[in-house]
Amino acid sequence: MNIRIISGEFGGRKIEAPDTGRTHPMSERIRNALFNSLGDLVEGAVVLDAFAGTGSVGLEALSRGAHDVTFVERDRIAQKVLAKNITALGVEERASIVRTTVHNWLETKDEKEFDIIFADPPYNDPQLSTASELLGLLKPGGYMVLSHPGRGEELAKTGVVVVDNRSYGNAFLTFYRRDEAAL
Repeated sequence: MNIRIISGEFGGRKIEAPDTGRTHPMSERIRNALFNSLGDLVEGAVVLDAFAGTGSVGLEALSRGAHDVTFVERDRIAQKVLAKNITALGVEERASIVRTTVHNWLETKDEKEFDIIFADPPYNDPQLSTASELLGLLKPGGYMVLSHPGRGEELAKTGVVVVDNRSYGNAFLTFYRRDEAAL
């Protein structure tokens, strides 16, 4: 299965996705809407692609000018496909893969903060408590976008506010922003 990078430096290029049901790559339509919403915020951003799967979201960010992307993925097949995609696009200097669960990574990570965090946990295991912990990694003024299967529980953290909710069929995107001064 192939996925297309939509825009930017690698616009139109194809990346691979495993033919297993173990990942659910974000559709091109939703990725396009997501990046149109973020606009110029991606340019020069330090990005985290949590629950990365094939890396389609983080690679789209690199294509649109992100400074670098940290990909966190636990599935070995997805890790191999992600590594192949990074090499195929020639972005090894701007991409790093963390091969573990997001939960385990949060326990051992360094103090790096991110301008943008993409969290797309498996729909059958949304891991909201883990996703909530990711909010603490935002730089002041930073954004996190949570992809989830339906309306319901919103993540909460002091100093982080919901700035937008969008629905695309059975997929929902919730946009969070860290206050400049809070936390």
